[in-house]
Amino acid sequence: MKNRKREVIAPANAPAAIGPYSPAIRIADLIYTSGSLGMDPQSGELVPGGIEQETRQALLNINTILEAGGSSLGQIVKTTVFLQNLEEFPQMNAVYAGFFNDRPPARTTVEVAALPKGAAIEIEAVAIVSDEGSDE
Repeated sequence: MKNRKREVIAPANAPAAIGPYSPAIRIADLIYTSGSLGMDPQSGELVPGGIEQETRQALLNINTILEAGGSSLGQIVKTTVFLQNLEEFPQMNAVYAGFFNDRPPARTTVEVAALPKGAAIEIEAVAIVSDEGSDE
């Protein structure tokens, strides 16, 4: 039987949680990330530059968290993208596509009224953990 132990993933080189939650939880061969903003890990502030830069930083932050748990962006099976302004979908999508080339994960994108810290975007992910590494 597989190990069902619940493990908190909170790497020091990723932005700290801004509330009472864990950056990610690993259970067996799955990692569930909390929503990630486009925050600079050192300053804890949103990166400047708008939706493109925030999207890029959010995905880099997710990658840092996943790598700490033994996974990677290439192992993501599902993301949920929360946009403060759905009119920025094309800009977000262009940056997002650069991270997921051949076999992108399933994705849901929704517009929300507001996000923490006034962010333009928040992304959460579910990824598998595999001894074989990325499938890309």
